[in-house]
Amino acid sequence: MLLIAPSRGGLVKGERFRNHRYVGDPINAVKVFNDKEVDEIAVLDIEATRARRAPDFDAVQEICGEAFMPLGYGGGISRVEHVKELLQRGAEKVILNAAALASPRLVEQAAKLAGSSSVVVSIDVKRTLFSGYRVYGEGASRDTGLDPVDFAKTMERAGAGELVVTSIDREGKGTGYDTELLRLVSGAVRVPVVANGGAANIDHFVAAVRDGGASAVAAGSMFVFVGKHRAVLIQYPSQQELAGFFRRVAD
Repeated sequence: MLLIAPSRGGLVKGERFRNHRYVGDPINAVKVFNDKEVDEIAVLDIEATRARRAPDFDAVQEICGEAFMPLGYGGGISRVEHVKELLQRGAEKVILNAAALASPRLVEQAAKLAGSSSVVVSIDVKRTLFSGYRVYGEGASRDTGLDPVDFAKTMERAGAGELVVTSIDREGKGTGYDTELLRLVSGAVRVPVVANGGAANIDHFVAAVRDGGASAVAAGSMFVFVGKHRAVLIQYPSQQELAGFFRRVAD
């Protein structure tokens, strides 16, 4: 996951959706990920919705023009016209979060326009005091009162072809994915569930798939920080490491 905050100059990364720090230019990052043969990139503008502005279509087009891999974009999408424009500018998927919470109708419209395979719903989740879970919105600042399993089912019915489930409590911490949360959601829907929030190594990838039932994994800090002092360095597992991951999952 590449998080963009235009007011802060480009790519940022934080912990638990807070304390974001600048980590580089998105175009340069995409070029590095091209060389490292990354499978897919998700780019999220974390300021667009709060600022009530539409996606920066020119910036999206520039990033898509540099990406050799499929790219999904999220942030500021509030109308089906935004979905159409993003796809025309080169995005292969649209990622809906605030808009999906506000109106499942937009998910339906996007799926009819582009097909479910191009529509991703991002679900941000926190643990409750009583070991349950709640869906949060507005950058993890608002408890929606929604149960993530019920919401995931609603999004699947609306036409989402993929769900990205992010543990707010673990995001950026490097302590591993919330496999219990993943297991609950993946066991309730038939569409692919992508694990996000907490990855620091290949073992965490394996746990998300084996124990959590995830179909795929996403990460951010793992790919931009290195060492205990979290120096900024774009990195990605080697093809040999990824091959080992797939073997361990298959065994």
